[in-house]
Amino acid sequence: MAIVQRRVGLIFAAFFALLILAAARTLYLAALQGATLRRAARTQQLTTEAVPAQRGTITDRNGVELAVSEPAQDISATPYLVTDPLASARRLAPILGRPETRLLAELSQRRGFVYLARAVPARQAQEALSLKIPGIAGAPVMRRVYPRGALAAQVLGAVSTEGSGLSGLEYSRNALIGGRAGERRVVSDARGQPVSIDEVHPEVAGSPVTLTLDANIQQRSEEVLGALGSIFAPKDATAIVMDPRDGTILAMANWPAVNLNQPGTSSPQALENRAVSFDYEPGSTFKAITVAAALQDRLATPATGFDVPDKIQVADRTIHDDTEHGNESLTTAQILAQSSNVGAIKIGMLEGPSGFAAWTRRFGFGARGGIELAGEERGTILPLSRYSGSSMGNLPIGQGQLVTPIQMASAYAAIANGGVLRRPHVIAAVDGRRTAEPAGRRIISAATASSLREMLEGVLAPGGTASEVSIPGYHLAGKTGTASKVDPATGQYSKTAYVASFMGFAPASNPALLCAVIVDEPHAGSIFGGTVAAPAFGQIMSFALPYMRIPPG
Repeated sequence: MAIVQRRVGLIFAAFFALLILAAARTLYLAALQGATLRRAARTQQLTTEAVPAQRGTITDRNGVELAVSEPAQDISATPYLVTDPLASARRLAPILGRPETRLLAELSQRRGFVYLARAVPARQAQEALSLKIPGIAGAPVMRRVYPRGALAAQVLGAVSTEGSGLSGLEYSRNALIGGRAGERRVVSDARGQPVSIDEVHPEVAGSPVTLTLDANIQQRSEEVLGALGSIFAPKDATAIVMDPRDGTILAMANWPAVNLNQPGTSSPQALENRAVSFDYEPGSTFKAITVAAALQDRLATPATGFDVPDKIQVADRTIHDDTEHGNESLTTAQILAQSSNVGAIKIGMLEGPSGFAAWTRRFGFGARGGIELAGEERGTILPLSRYSGSSMGNLPIGQGQLVTPIQMASAYAAIANGGVLRRPHVIAAVDGRRTAEPAGRRIISAATASSLREMLEGVLAPGGTASEVSIPGYHLAGKTGTASKVDPATGQYSKTAYVASFMGFAPASNPALLCAVIVDEPHAGSIFGGTVAAPAFGQIMSFALPYMRIPPG
C-alpha cells in the first residue's frame, strides 16, 4: 500500500512540475514574447497587396486595338510549404510552359518565396491553382497584350513585368495610360491559402488613347521595309508617313520587326524607335533646305544660272560631283533635280556662314520637335562659332551635321504645306477627347514653298535622281540622299557604310501625304537613295494615296 501511495505521489509531482513549466512557458510567451509573436503571425497570415490597375487601351485612328490589358496572375511558391517538389514540378510544368527541371530546382529551394511564372493568362493560372498544391499561390496582375503582334512595336513600346512602361508610348505616357494601383488585405491560412480578402483602396484604370496611326498604312509600310531588308540587307530602316498639312503621323515603321508579345526574342536595341532617335547625316536631302534659304532671301530663283564644274575647292577641301563631267551651266532647279554637290555649295555660299546657320535652325534642326514619344534626339548642329573655312563646302550638301528622320520629315512637310513648320504628333485623343492640333510657325513664304515643290518634281522626272519611281495618275515630288557615315575607328568618312534616304510627297501641287524612308547601311545590291529608299517610297505611297482617297493630281 505504501508503494502504491509513493508512486501516486511521484506521478502527481511530475504532473505538477509539468504544469508549473507550462504555466511559466505561457507567461514567458504572453508577457515577454507576445508582441513579437503577434507581429510574426500577422506577417504570415495578414498581407497587404497592391492591385495593379488596368492599363488604358491603345487604338489606331479607326479603333483597331493595338495594345490591351487582360486579367492574369503571377504564380509563386513558398518552397518550404511544398511537400512534394518533384510531383508538383511535374504537374505544373505543362501548364506554365516551363521546363520541369527548372521548376523542380525552384521548388526545392529553402527560402520563403519564388516566382514561378509572371503574368500568366487567367485561364492558365486558374488551371495551375486548381491543382491545390500546398505552397503555390497566385496574385492578380494585368497582362499587356498586343493584338497585332509586331505592328508599330517601336511606337507602342514595351511594359515591364511590374506593369510599368519601358519604352515608346507605354513609357512616355505611362502616368496617363498606367492608371493608379489599388490595395487589398489578404488573410491566409497556415498552408498559405487565402481565406479572406478586403479591398482597402480601389484601383483606377488608365486612360484609353487613340493614335493618329492607321493600322493598314502602318502594316503596308512595315511590309515594304521587310522586303527592302531582305533585298539590301541594311543594318536597319525606318519609314514615316505623315499628313503634311497638320503634322499627323499615319505610320511610323521600323525594321527589323519586334513582336511585343514575345519581347525576349529581340534585343533591347531592336525596340529603339529609329524614326525619332537615329542621328545621321542627311546628305543630299538637305540640299532642299539650302535652296529654300536662297529662294526666300531672294539670292536666287529657280531659273538662276550657275557655272558648275566637276569639282570645287573650299579652303583645304576638294568636293566633287557624283559623276565626272565638264563645265556645265545649270539652273537652281537643275542643280536640285540632278543633286549637284558643286552647284548646291555655290548656292549655299550665297547665304554665307551666318545666314546658313540661321536657316538651319529655322527649319527646326538642332532641337526636339516635341512628338509624344520617348527617346527623341535633337540631332547635332554645328554652332556658327565652330564653322571653319571648309564648313560651307560640306554643310550645304548635308555633311557635318546630324539630323533625325522625324526632323527631316517635318522640314519637308513645311515645304509641302505652304511654308509652315508644325509639331508632328501621334496622339489623336485621350479618354475620347480630341487633342488640340499643334500650332505651327511660318518659316518660308507660300510662294517659296510652291517654287520648291515644283523644283522637287524634277527629281522624279527624266534626268532626276529618282526618275524610275512613279505612281500612275499622281505627280510626285521629293529628294534622294546618299550620305557616307563616319567610321568611328578612323574619324574619317567610310568607304562602305552609307545612309540611303528619300523624302517625298504627293500630289506635288497640293500635297496631302508625305513619306520619308531612311535606310541605314544597305550592304547588298545598292547603297544609293535613288535605288534603295526611293522605290520603297513609291511602294508605300502607291498604297496610301488611293487608300486615303486622295484624288490624283
